[in-house]
Amino acid sequence: MDTAELRESIPAVEAATYLNTGASGPSPRPVVDAAVDALREHAYRAPAEDGMYAFGERVFDAAREAVADHLGTVPGNVALTNSTGDGLARIAAAVDWAPGDVVVRLDHEHAANVLPWARLEREADVEVRVVETHGGRVDRGAFADAVADARLVAFSSLCWTNGVHLDVPELTAIAQASGTRVVVDAVQSVGQHAVDVTEWGADAVVASGHKWLLGDWGSGFVYVDPGFADELHPAVLGYFGVEYPPTADYDLKSGAQRFETGTRSVAPYAALTEAIATIEAVGIDTIEAEIERLTDHLKAAVPVDALHSPPPFESGLVALSVDDPAATVARLAANDVHVKTVPGPRGELVRVSLHAFNTIHDVNQLLAAL
Repeated sequence: MDTAELRESIPAVEAATYLNTGASGPSPRPVVDAAVDALREHAYRAPAEDGMYAFGERVFDAAREAVADHLGTVPGNVALTNSTGDGLARIAAAVDWAPGDVVVRLDHEHAANVLPWARLEREADVEVRVVETHGGRVDRGAFADAVADARLVAFSSLCWTNGVHLDVPELTAIAQASGTRVVVDAVQSVGQHAVDVTEWGADAVVASGHKWLLGDWGSGFVYVDPGFADELHPAVLGYFGVEYPPTADYDLKSGAQRFETGTRSVAPYAALTEAIATIEAVGIDTIEAEIERLTDHLKAAVPVDALHSPPPFESGLVALSVDDPAATVARLAANDVHVKTVPGPRGELVRVSLHAFNTIHDVNQLLAAL
């Protein structure tokens, strides 16, 4: 599959110039078909064959295998969740915190990577230490000082506002040298560039399929290193997360799957499996190269002082300053060009998300509308 075929498979782009994948990606037809087919099979055929639970487990197994292969790990290290925020909250609640423990995060994190730690600060007397960044860049010395006595650090692989690409292996190594656990929010990475959790070395990586992977809502997933998983006891426990039979005298499943709870819809995970297959059919290197071509075209056409993302390519997220960002986004939407406002260092910015299904014509439509 090439990028033109990918575009042809996405109905949403027939009606609008969609430049907001960083919020939620438009799904290709085969992805939606996979979700619908799974629902029908689950409801219509499985009850009269080997059962709805057996069918569901096959769907979940396939999704774990697809995620594991895409991230460079094994299925036993993957748990299926509802979203990135859900996965982060599950990890935060599973650590045996003590009063005075320290959690570190960066100042530009999305709310999904702020709220779980803020709750710990309020409810468990955990200190949340915030590292100030500069244009999304992390000062290595300040980061090392912050994590030196911390229990855990949580940061994003890509800054969700301006697309700065963080050096996950380097930051992970700095933190782990102090014995600090590392949790990475990778939802802006999976689907637009290669992610290898073995290379990253983080203790946990959390993401979802509904952004750059072009999957459906509800398709969250978590990678957890086995050594870290053994330390975690989920606060929300269900029978999918314990060994059979599930009794009051339970044993947690080994690895990441202790984070799975009970029955859930098969649709998002059937869609996730198909979405990953679609991305891999195009090729992650091809996708990243096309995103680079599109973002270079956009950056070259806007005034230098309006660009709030790195001029050299780092990701498909490009932040721009405009007069009255909220009104601009609304005006663009009225002209069928869809972007988003995000917080900036001195007020709101307009964020453009460029995926491989977008085209130079899409970028030119945006520029004309602006």
